[in-house]
Amino acid sequence: MADPLMAADPANPAAPASFGALHHVELWVPDLQRARDQWGWLLGRLGYEPYQDWAHGCSWRRGPTYIVVEKSPALSGTVHRRTAPGLNHLAFSAGTREQVDAMAAESLHHGWAELFPETYPHAGGPGHFAAYLVNSDGYEVELIARD
Repeated sequence: MADPLMAADPANPAAPASFGALHHVELWVPDLQRARDQWGWLLGRLGYEPYQDWAHGCSWRRGPTYIVVEKSPALSGTVHRRTAPGLNHLAFSAGTREQVDAMAAESLHHGWAELFPETYPHAGGPGHFAAYLVNSDGYEVELIARD
């Protein structure tokens, strides 16, 4: 019987099913407590659980993937610009249209603001239902509804 965790990549038959999957994301932030509050609320709503905690950061995990926020001593600036080279946004599957609507409404009480409100929920196009949010530090997320 074949191991279900093996042979996920036909080009590399010895690769496990997790080969190429996103392992973690690390975001450097200018204010750790604000990041804990804003990201903690959002990631908690998306099913992530607190995972790691240390003096300069913390993380949340969902399955094998985790997301880190850190105020690194090596941080060279205090401003994130989603429109500059680098990370533009993180996109999450967020359930039904009703769940996306509810999270978008709740987000306003947790340090997030709506992006593109004039085209909500179709800022990504007529066949795409999503909420685009930005937090106090300029990080954007896209909450995508399944069809």
